[in-house]
Amino acid sequence: MRKARWAAAAAGVVLLLAGCSGAKDDKPGTSRSGSSAAPAEAGGSLDAAAAAKEIEDAATAAGFTEEPSEGVPASLKKCAVSWLPDVKKAADPQKSYDATLAALEKGGWKQTREHKEKTSVITSMRKSGWTLTASSHGRADTFLVIMFNASDNSAECEKAINEELAKKQKS
Repeated sequence: MRKARWAAAAAGVVLLLAGCSGAKDDKPGTSRSGSSAAPAEAGGSLDAAAAAKEIEDAATAAGFTEEPSEGVPASLKKCAVSWLPDVKKAADPQKSYDATLAALEKGGWKQTREHKEKTSVITSMRKSGWTLTASSHGRADTFLVIMFNASDNSAECEKAINEELAKKQKS
């Protein structure tokens, strides 16, 4: 089970980094309410601490507790946030996932894209120059991984993320 959690955390970082490097290519999508949503403006007032607090507040209000994880590399602490809920402690993890996204939308995050396939859902949201990638994979009765990862879309952070990816590819 520990290997599965490690793999989930690694997948979260990959999603996070992919979301950063592809942020320029995001097209407006359909929000959970069915309305068209444009990406939020770049260069807003969020920083990593504020983004982490918004995710944590929304997730804990929805019934999640945070599961300790390695998080993002130290070199990306200003540029990225990773929040993994302990799905085993949630009464209904999928309901908590949906409630977290709804709370984030109420807090100003705008959905830009959602992809559903079998038992997986990946949702992208934007706010103040940040992109949030929320994902739910699996089912509560078998194996379920839920992740909330956010990244700063600034050129400085994009450069730092690309440098971190290059380091990972060399090792």
